Amino acid sequence: MSPRKIIIDTDPGQDDAVAILLALGSPDELEVLGITAVAGNVPLALTQKNARIVCELAGRPDVAVFAGCDAPLSRPLVTAEHVHGKTGLDGPEMVDPTMPLQDQHAVDFIIETLRREAPGTVTLCPLGPLTNIAAAFLKAPDIVERVQEIVLMGGAYFEVGNITPAAEFNIYVDPEAAAHVFGAGVPLVVLPLDATHKVLTTTPRIDAFRAMNSAVGDTVAAWTDFFERFDKEKYGSEGAPLHDPCVIAYLIKPELFSGRKINVEIEVASDLTRGMTVADWWRVTDRPDNAFFIGDVDTEGFFTLLTERLARL
Repeated sequence: MSPRKIIIDTDPGQDDAVAILLALGSPDELEVLGITAVAGNVPLALTQKNARIVCELAGRPDVAVFAGCDAPLSRPLVTAEHVHGKTGLDGPEMVDPTMPLQDQHAVDFIIETLRREAPGTVTLCPLGPLTNIAAAFLKAPDIVERVQEIVLMGGAYFEVGNITPAAEFNIYVDPEAAAHVFGAGVPLVVLPLDATHKVLTTTPRIDAFRAMNSAVGDTVAAWTDFFERFDKEKYGSEGAPLHDPCVIAYLIKPELFSGRKINVEIEVASDLTRGMTVADWWRVTDRPDNAFFIGDVDTEGFFTLLTERLARL
């Protein structure tokens, strides 16, 4: 089997950074065609910079990084420095990248790549707000049917919200973009908070990163040390959930995850529930299924995979 071709669309963020590292540590399964940055956890100037920092940390300055949309389709940008710190990668001291940022806009790269590659061979992996993906679909509707699958981190059902009582951050930042992507008809896999809150960075798991005795292991340990302080205080949990690496882990070992095909609609009109993923888990409506919604994850299997692949870098 040849590696699956993917585009990672991201707003790093410590957990986004770990997801990128997991992908780059898995070349037998995944071919990263490019990384597209979007404004989200921090503004675009930082997300595109952080994506390049992560590529260099992985020893992969050859990976092309593109800057995309600096604001949601129709709303002001909401960011999450309260979680990720002012740089998005707070924790260890990070060196500015030397690898270049590509001149092409991320949206145009997505369009060009989907038109160039054979239909049904490129998977889009959004780890942040869906602005770049929606903008590409709106600008070039012909590419929609060429997408193999979209595997994204976002939304929730039982867990409901982490930025408001009703909404998960990625969907909340640009609900109009999310509504367009969820309604586009592309095969869709959703890794919601219900799954990602089960993969917590406990002390033994962070110790396993440090035990690699590598720059990658030490950096990931330092990121997670910083990142988990927010969730420990907020939820009283053992550690922080590694949300975004779940997307990459699903692509590598889908058997670690379980869920069901359901209908998911995005709330865009209500001030109270803006960005809510209205997930018909119990199929109480007759709305057609449009997403495979993940409900559970093999936590130990996830961390075994993550630790093994990070140790390769």
